[in-house]
Amino acid sequence: MLTKAALVNAALDQSIPLARPLKIHEAMRYSLLAGGKRVRPVLCLAACEMVGGDQSLALPMACATEMVHTMSLIHDDLPCMDDDDLRRGLPTSHKKYGEDTAILAGDALLSLSFEHVAARTPSTVSPDRVVRAIAELGSAVGSAGLVAGQIVDIASEGDVDVTLEVSAHINKYDLEYIHIHKTARLLEAAVVCGAILGGADDESVEKVRRYALRVGLLFQVVDDILDVTRSSEELGKTAGKDLASDKATYPKLLGLDGARRFAGELVGQACEELAGFDPVKAAPLYHFANYIATRQN
Repeated sequence: MLTKAALVNAALDQSIPLARPLKIHEAMRYSLLAGGKRVRPVLCLAACEMVGGDQSLALPMACATEMVHTMSLIHDDLPCMDDDDLRRGLPTSHKKYGEDTAILAGDALLSLSFEHVAARTPSTVSPDRVVRAIAELGSAVGSAGLVAGQIVDIASEGDVDVTLEVSAHINKYDLEYIHIHKTARLLEAAVVCGAILGGADDESVEKVRRYALRVGLLFQVVDDILDVTRSSEELGKTAGKDLASDKATYPKLLGLDGARRFAGELVGQACEELAGFDPVKAAPLYHFANYIATRQN
């Protein structure tokens, strides 16, 4: 994990050189290079290698997933969204650069993510696979992905009728829908894109998709647990925000012990999807599921 994260960090640093206009590039670099676990890009590289590809084939996509993720954090922290002052132990983008620059930095990172994949993916990857991966990433961001999760998350604040699982009613909010779209969908895209660029067949792509969906949900369940059991200093972001804004969370609907049991179930389900792959090549993905389940920040 540390080796892959270092590789990603170096590539991200090179992806945004300081240029004019200086302020926007500084703001982009500030949020993108502020640290973080690099979960999505490392999973992207791991999935590529698991299906037999070289990590260089997926490195531009790995960087792109982190650019998109960083964009979502910048926008999520804005006063009109979650109104947060702390991210990765540092002042949020709008606190350091102002709301106008923060919004534009997020927009620029989103645009750069697709440009980076299209321009930097090695020519040894077939064009149809590059286009397929770009489409996968795009669908994870828009109104069928991250944006959908974010808008329903905002709309559900204070709603006592939020349910745990997907409702058939189009206007009913449910926690699973929110987190599948807001958190799991981008993580799913990272893993699926890594497999596509690594040369996986359709059956393998769908297996890693199911794995990633469960790991994505797991990530959010653990995030919810940490929000009520850890301090701001331990998390590097403001703790207790979900409780203060009366958001639906897994501990709120299942209780803390119930949320922990659900996390354990998701780990088992995720690992089951890897059963057909070479266990040595799949080892990083097995490890990641367990790492996400036991992380402390």
